[in-house]
Amino acid sequence: MEKVSTIGLDLAKRVFQVHGVNEAGEVVVRRSLRRGAVLSWLAKLPPCVVGLEACGSAHHWARELGQLGHTVRLIPPSYAKAYVRRNKNDAADAAAICEAVSRPSMRFVAVKTAEQQAAAGLHKVREMLVKQRTMLMNQLRGLMAEFGVVVPEGPRHIRELLAILEDQSDQQVPELLKRALLLTVERLQGVQGQAEAIDKQIVEWGRSNQTYRHLITIDGYGPILSSAMAAIVTAPEAFASGRDFSASLGLVPRQNSTGGKVVLGSISKRGNGYLRRLLVNGAMSVLNSKRAKQDPWLMKLMKTKKRKVAAVALANKMARIGWAVMMRQEDFRPRQTAA
Repeated sequence: MEKVSTIGLDLAKRVFQVHGVNEAGEVVVRRSLRRGAVLSWLAKLPPCVVGLEACGSAHHWARELGQLGHTVRLIPPSYAKAYVRRNKNDAADAAAICEAVSRPSMRFVAVKTAEQQAAAGLHKVREMLVKQRTMLMNQLRGLMAEFGVVVPEGPRHIRELLAILEDQSDQQVPELLKRALLLTVERLQGVQGQAEAIDKQIVEWGRSNQTYRHLITIDGYGPILSSAMAAIVTAPEAFASGRDFSASLGLVPRQNSTGGKVVLGSISKRGNGYLRRLLVNGAMSVLNSKRAKQDPWLMKLMKTKKRKVAAVALANKMARIGWAVMMRQEDFRPRQTAA
């Protein structure tokens, strides 16, 4: 077989598609491989560039192929999609990946280590537990509201519902449903305990991470946001500036401009939605603190913009500050404002 210089590998559960070209761009190999034969087949090839879509299990395969001596590059799926010519199938996807990885202006995703991927997985587990907790609370609140038991919104008011269910003398909720709701309460308490255990794991990991210790010095950065940023953003140097980093998280206006006429809409909401949500929540906490009344920029922003719009603008600024802190690996030094 002629020497292969670039390979596009379309990942799957069982059957992987390979598309390889030589230095002249001519196709020299196009075949499918079973999952167990991928590493053994690629181990026989001389070191070359292997392109993968940054999807599920991509970081695992990138680490494995890197140990074989290949140069692995992960491409965002949306970037590779533009090179699919006709129908959508595995062979077309592999060819598109192979072509996209050879573009000089292409942007790539940094390969995570096993530890970084495990830390990011902790946040995914926590997110699922929080979602389940919210679902159980909403079900409990909705079913008891059917019998006239209504409490204010917020997790802290769920205790009032629990007190009513545990009171044997209270007959507002029929006994038939009360026993089922007590099972829901038991499940809710279990999910709450598991979420708290995950929070402790996240904090313990963060304390051993240097980037986390620098990020947590920024206003609005708590343990969850700092650890998520340190685990997910593994290569801040991939961004030319903090503005590029905030744009990658979807915290900038969406553009629909043509003919020299600039039209800006709402934020693009591209990139990692989990980080974006945490940044906005952190910005809301800053707006509710004393700092909002001491910072001239925030005071002016709050006078001219709605509260949530101001929170998104502050989240954009926090993202840029976080990028600078990660690049310099030093604590945040807030600007001293005149009294």
